[in-house]
Amino acid sequence: MRIIQISALCIAALLSISSSAYCAEKNQKQKPMLKDFMGLCVHTIQFKPDLYKPICRLVRDYHGFNWDVGKDTDFKTIFPFARNKVNWEQLYGGWVKKGYEVDTSIMFNGTKPESWKDLEKDAYKYGKEYASFFGPSGKLKVVTTAEVGNEPGDYDDATYRKLFESMAKGFRDGDPKLKIATCAAEAGKSHKYAKSLSCVKGLEDMYDIINIHIYAQLEGWPTWKRSFPEDPKLPNYLKKLKDIIEWRDKNAIGKELWVTEFGWDCTTKPNHKDGTFKKWVGVTDLQQAQYLVRSFLVFSAMDIDRAYIYFFNDNDAPSLHAAAGLTRDFQPKPSFYAVSQLYATLGDYRFGRVVEKKSGQYLVYEYHHEKDQKKLIWVAWSPTGDNKETEAKLDIKGMKLLKAAKMTTQKADKPEAADVKIKGSSATLTITESPVYIYLEKK
Repeated sequence: MRIIQISALCIAALLSISSSAYCAEKNQKQKPMLKDFMGLCVHTIQFKPDLYKPICRLVRDYHGFNWDVGKDTDFKTIFPFARNKVNWEQLYGGWVKKGYEVDTSIMFNGTKPESWKDLEKDAYKYGKEYASFFGPSGKLKVVTTAEVGNEPGDYDDATYRKLFESMAKGFRDGDPKLKIATCAAEAGKSHKYAKSLSCVKGLEDMYDIINIHIYAQLEGWPTWKRSFPEDPKLPNYLKKLKDIIEWRDKNAIGKELWVTEFGWDCTTKPNHKDGTFKKWVGVTDLQQAQYLVRSFLVFSAMDIDRAYIYFFNDNDAPSLHAAAGLTRDFQPKPSFYAVSQLYATLGDYRFGRVVEKKSGQYLVYEYHHEKDQKKLIWVAWSPTGDNKETEAKLDIKGMKLLKAAKMTTQKADKPEAADVKIKGSSATLTITESPVYIYLEKK
């Protein structure tokens, strides 16, 4: 009888474990479609919405707090106008009519901490007025997300926490449907360009999104040299993302994670002969295209909800953050076409699984179509930075190859076909640093 009782308990325990595992699997967060994942950082009146429609539908604008209030932090806003007379209704409303979803980063760069008349009172008032006017259920309904600061390095941690809590409460009271994001955040200590997540610990009901800026910075001054996204030597790229994911899972379960800045600078101009950036090192136009596309792919496989490229346009200046645009003087770079192809190809697809992962050789990711589960696209590339080519043999048993396309870097009616040889259930191809899209159909 005792043995029977123990067995029954074991069976019950096993059933409980099985049920829990099933529930965990059923409740796992669904990966976003790439069209709901890919975004672009832009800047107010300089942005040309028609030009960038092939890139994404998500845009992030740098919205100056001082544009709205001037030097008087207690100024009663005159929306839809900024105090400097920019018409936000025309600007954001025009973008929304073009099909964009708008995230605004409220920047305090022009407002010193000591210049507030009453920081907590003024921040709350502004947040409430902003949300009730621009928010999803506000008067204009043109902004879906607001960030409390971009990179507020002039504010110490205690002051930023007061600012964050006050403005976030104003946002909540003004429009509960407006999503709230932190400023650029770090799992570790605060620094000039990001605030420690400890600044918002305990305020989880006041925000929805953790905001992350990451750059593949291999060296600092004087070169500011960047590397390829998968480089294991990078201290603040994928490793930083993993640290923030871990912090979120311990301290703020369920919060979204958005990479709101990442990118590479590339220029056609020679370096300055003297000054701060005389030894600055950029990447080539081709590398910018490769690294942006590959970053989106790598991010899509992680527990990340969105990623925004920095930047939309540049003036071809050989210095840090001054050549990061997808366009150069509003003329498309190779990256413009490569990112457009990614968006057009995988917009209606979600990340499914890692098909192959051979360190230092190649990666192959699988993406599933949102509506037609028979449609699959594999994306294959070399996660290196040395122009390495590798021949790969992939098992496509149970699938039919429809076509394969190389990453494009120029305007074309259709991408160049990639050479894939089929023998039985094997597909053989040459993989380079430029991703290849392999279109498959389940039999």
